[in-house]
Amino acid sequence: MLKYFFKRILAILPVLVVVSILAFAFVHMLPGDPARMMAGEDADPATVEMLRHQLGLDEPLPVQYFTYMGKVMSGDLGISLRTKLPVFDEIALRYGPTMHLAMAGMFWSVIFGVFFGAVAAIYSGKWQDYTAMMVSVSGISVPQFWLGLLLIQLFAVRLGWMPVAGYTGKMSELVLPAITLGATVAAIMARFTLSAFLDVLDEEYISTARAKGVSERLVMWKHAFRNALIPVITMVGLQFGFLLGGSVVVETVFAWPGLGRYMIEAVAVRDYPVLQALLLLYSFHFVFINLVVDLVYALINPEIRYE
Repeated sequence: MLKYFFKRILAILPVLVVVSILAFAFVHMLPGDPARMMAGEDADPATVEMLRHQLGLDEPLPVQYFTYMGKVMSGDLGISLRTKLPVFDEIALRYGPTMHLAMAGMFWSVIFGVFFGAVAAIYSGKWQDYTAMMVSVSGISVPQFWLGLLLIQLFAVRLGWMPVAGYTGKMSELVLPAITLGATVAAIMARFTLSAFLDVLDEEYISTARAKGVSERLVMWKHAFRNALIPVITMVGLQFGFLLGGSVVVETVFAWPGLGRYMIEAVAVRDYPVLQALLLLYSFHFVFINLVVDLVYALINPEIRYE
């Protein structure tokens, strides 16, 4: 297990290098000139050119890339072109709210998704199955921005139970954004759990357990549910990565001071250092989460061992 862990850690490095190249290329393919946007539309060409030189944008792209990566390796993510503040400090300021939102959305979506998926599998072909799947299809079909606005209108504006927008650290401020963010994930988890559960129920060891007289409840929750969780955990890890990187719409609707909203602001002004740092951060999240998921496999099923 330990050997496998270190192999995966080493495998992260080339992946991040490739991602950094792609992120750098994609960001520089965005239309618009950051120097022109900083100088203003009325600035003369000499001023714009001076800004380009100060920002290093007049250098060849390979030189810009290696200069940037050299700073990243030393812990310097650059200076925001918009705020003139260190990108590391800006991201650190917004990382907490985004992580809190993603964890809250993931928490409720996994609980409800796995529960509805298991119920649909246990009562396959019955009204419980149809009800659970109808709810899951609704969760996938409803756009996040529409659901968020609906929740704000109902629970914040009309009933006054929840804050309208913003985040100051109170738990009540997490409820509506977390529900909005996790709705799609809950629906996906329900359908994936149903599929995994049904696959496990067709295995021979389930039939053997039933033939030995093991109670149906024990068969379902000890033998079937435990093994069905293995592919579900993979989906949990992937969906958590998507929640961290895909909260742009929710953070915009709820005026959430997180990384998703920060990325929208950076795109609007072509803030290259911010965009590159965020893309690297999101990529690292996915790679790290996949590593954690692989290691958790062995904890759930002792028969799984990595040499």
